[in-house]
Amino acid sequence: MKGTWKAAIALLLLLILLPLTLLLTLTHWVPTLAGIWLPAGTRIALDQSPRITRNALHIPALRYLVGDCQLAQVNDAELSHPSRWRLHIGALDINSVCLSKLPESTPTPGAPRSLAEWQSMLPNSWLTIDQLRLSPWEKWQGKLAVSLTPSMQELSYNGDAVDLQANLKGQKLTVKRFEAQVQDDKPPIKLVGEFTLPLVPDGLPVNGHVVSTFQVPNPSTLVDAELEWRENQGQLLMMERGNTEPLLDVPWELTRERLTISDGRWNWPWLEGIPLSGRLGLKVDNWQQGLDKMLISGRLNVLTHGVAGKGNAVLTIGPGRLSMDNSAMPLQLTGEAKYDSLVLYAILPAQLSGPLTDPKLGFEPGSLLRSRGRIIDSLNIDEIRWPLAGVHLSREGVDGRLQAILRAHEQEMGDFSLHLDGQADNFLPDTGSWRWRYWGDGHFTPMQARWDVKGEGEWRDSAIVLNSLSTGFDQLKYGTMTVNQPRLVLDQPIHWVRNEPHPSLTGALSLDAGETHFSGGSLLPPSTLKFSVDGRDPTWFQFKGDLRAHAIGPVRVTGRWDGERLRGQAWWPKQSLTVFQPLVPPDWKMNLRDGSLYAQVAFSAAPGQGFEAGGHGVLKGGSAWMPDNQLNGVDFALPFRFSEGVWQLGTRGPVSLRIGEIVNQVTAQNFTADLQGSYPWSESNPLLLSDVNVDILGGKLSMLQLRMPQHDPALLRVQNISSSELISAVNPKQFTMSGPVSGALPLWLDNEKWIIKDGWLMNPGPMTLRLDKDTADAVVEDNMVAGAAINWLRYMEISRSWTKINLDNLGLLTLQSTVTGTGRVDGKSSTVNLNYTHQENVFDLWRSLRFGDNLQAWLEQNAVLPGPGCQAGKECKEQ
Repeated sequence: MKGTWKAAIALLLLLILLPLTLLLTLTHWVPTLAGIWLPAGTRIALDQSPRITRNALHIPALRYLVGDCQLAQVNDAELSHPSRWRLHIGALDINSVCLSKLPESTPTPGAPRSLAEWQSMLPNSWLTIDQLRLSPWEKWQGKLAVSLTPSMQELSYNGDAVDLQANLKGQKLTVKRFEAQVQDDKPPIKLVGEFTLPLVPDGLPVNGHVVSTFQVPNPSTLVDAELEWRENQGQLLMMERGNTEPLLDVPWELTRERLTISDGRWNWPWLEGIPLSGRLGLKVDNWQQGLDKMLISGRLNVLTHGVAGKGNAVLTIGPGRLSMDNSAMPLQLTGEAKYDSLVLYAILPAQLSGPLTDPKLGFEPGSLLRSRGRIIDSLNIDEIRWPLAGVHLSREGVDGRLQAILRAHEQEMGDFSLHLDGQADNFLPDTGSWRWRYWGDGHFTPMQARWDVKGEGEWRDSAIVLNSLSTGFDQLKYGTMTVNQPRLVLDQPIHWVRNEPHPSLTGALSLDAGETHFSGGSLLPPSTLKFSVDGRDPTWFQFKGDLRAHAIGPVRVTGRWDGERLRGQAWWPKQSLTVFQPLVPPDWKMNLRDGSLYAQVAFSAAPGQGFEAGGHGVLKGGSAWMPDNQLNGVDFALPFRFSEGVWQLGTRGPVSLRIGEIVNQVTAQNFTADLQGSYPWSESNPLLLSDVNVDILGGKLSMLQLRMPQHDPALLRVQNISSSELISAVNPKQFTMSGPVSGALPLWLDNEKWIIKDGWLMNPGPMTLRLDKDTADAVVEDNMVAGAAINWLRYMEISRSWTKINLDNLGLLTLQSTVTGTGRVDGKSSTVNLNYTHQENVFDLWRSLRFGDNLQAWLEQNAVLPGPGCQAGKECKEQ
């Protein structure tokens, strides 16, 4: 009895411990047991032991491997049976790269062959996967829900970029809804259709009809697509809505060995200015044996049309293979494309290699891209060459030697050539590196100059560095100016760090120029503009610098550029006027002796606005001496604003000119003038010259206001001008005068005929006229009749004079004078009335100043004898 109890207790312990031991060691024996049914070379791995509860089996994590490649990973799986079998998976990750490594399967004896047999074996069940991811296409991840019964299978898949609902009844597959968000911010592609599946599920459907609608991005237009086939033939047709010309018309034929697309047509009318079209042919052999065994070959041609004629380029594909592991596909693009007046030539043999998930395109020897023609109306491209042999393109970027050669000319600006040579190492913007150097030269016809440029730089990851730059002209000739050898160089390398959190741009440049000559003889000494930049990127930075030309300057400049507007300020500290002596032409014989100058300007420039500036300049105590005259005590203040091609003079006060002394044949003092308004002027924005005053010849000249545009004359007032000082300044030998002169001269500047109209002069006090003895004697000797009258003019006291003055815009001066006075000869006196009319071109008069000769000629022609009532010792009246 005792042995029986021991056996019973041992059996009970075995029944308890054996399941417990098996459960605790699931991670060891289950993968081994499952390997009996798995394809050779594949296995499963359990990282954690499953858990069995009252209602379900929980599997925390399960991995499926093909060799060392993890094909799939299951997380948080749960198997239960509420009313039918239900498998719920939290996440399933599938690595598409490992699919190509699965071994080929061989049919198992007794396995189901027809679709109906497979469907009859399906249990009533549900499958849900909360997160299904297929790398490297993570964009299409979503939630999968499948409902299975022998009579119907239903599928639903929902994600951020895709939505699918379909069901299968027997051989009839119905897609109720399919939407795919191919491009962000664009409507999704929509598709519905019905398919008839083959009895044996080892090929494509035997019949089908699918319709789809999607929107092309640029321009935004709807496209309808239709795919229909019967047995092994079909056609894909895509049409722009509202257009009868198909965008794509592809007839195809499918056999068990080959997919053939023959004489397909395509048309793409939306590329601006370049409508594209062409033909398409493609063959895919062994299409049922998997992607790695497919042999693909084809041909695609592209037709273009431009001003230069028609162009035809052909892309030859294969024969070759595409693989998820290592593709080997020859490609060659040959031909030309034409766009307007531009022609592009290509001979590009290449090889596509690597896995499809990370392909690499390598250009083979002989690869060359060329172009010629016209990009814009005035720029003619003689030739551009891009040698591409040895260059590789991949997901990592561009690798290899990058070169470009450009030769071009512009009808008015000149011709030039540029060269670029560099080395790229897996380069993409902000990734990898690209080192380059460049050089070139050309002619700048408008300024009769030849220029050159050279430099080198690098783009490494997010940093672009311009290490060296040297560009300049041998000379610049423009109008009356010639600049010798201007050149722009780097003082410090330009660093542009395109780091998103902390971008920066720094660098320093110098613009140096030799002497600048002006045709009048002026000379600007060699000059240098040095400036630095500091900012975020080329669209936002600050700059500062200074301009010097030997003793002239420095003019300090600061500002910023925000991508749309350039703003800045310039300061010219107080500086002696004598530093500008080189700018004075030598033949002026002008010596700058004294004075100081300072200025300040703020400026801005932007598209649509143009250039705007405002500020002021001040000249204090200026003095300039010339052989015949002097300017002393010159004070000049210029407040201004410039906008839209208009100068606004005198913004916070008038432009002010003050000259203490002007020394010439006539010395003038205390000259003042104020200017305010717009230039060019208009009716709404006139220009006003006001408060013009000058002390001259013992009297004063003044003008209250001159308005431009002019409707009324500006009145130039003459007050008590000393005739003796005027005669002394002119220094005629034929006569002398003394006494004051006053008057008014109505001044026109834009009259179609007059400069002075109805001006007048008179004597506000007594005046005297004395003829030179030699002049009077000469008249008497030449003309005895005139000589008797001339004697009364040898000395004449003028009591009243009135002169009317007119001056037209051709320089013709007309004087009409009436003079009344008393002539005294040998103790006798006689009343004399003179009527004087004179015409002369003032432009000639300025050059000759022969007042005396003119007066002598007039006296000879107009003097007459005294009347018969004249007696010696008594007054004699001369009419």
